[in-house]
Amino acid sequence: MLLSKTERLILYSLGQFYQSINQPLTNKHLKLRTSKIAFIEVLLKSRIITKQVRTVYKNLENLEKKKLITYDRKMIKLTILGLKILEKINTEISQFLDVKEHFKEIKKPKRKLQTSIN
Repeated sequence: MLLSKTERLILYSLGQFYQSINQPLTNKHLKLRTSKIAFIEVLLKSRIITKQVRTVYKNLENLEKKKLITYDRKMIKLTILGLKILEKINTEISQFLDVKEHFKEIKKPKRKLQTSIN
C-alpha cells in the first residue's frame, strides 16, 4: 500500500503517541485513546508536522479510507493493517538508528584514514 510521506509520519506519530501515553499503564489492564481533535493539537503543537489543521484532517481521512485507522466512539484506533504498516515503519527506522549508533561507537579502523582538503 502506497502512503505519502506525511501519511507515514502521521501514522508513526500516532503509534508513538499511544505508546508514550500507555507506557505507565502496562501493568494495569487499561489503554488510553485520544480523539482526532486532541491528536491534531498535540501533533501541531509539537511542530513535527508543519501543515495546516485542514491538511492534517485530510491526511487522517485518507488513512481512514485506506483502512489504517478507525474511530471507536470518536477515538482514533489503529486497525490490524495499520499496526502492520506501523511495524514496517518501525523496522525501517530501527535500521537507520542502528547504523547511527554503530558509527557513534565505532573504534578506529586498523587502516589509517586519509584526509583531504576540499
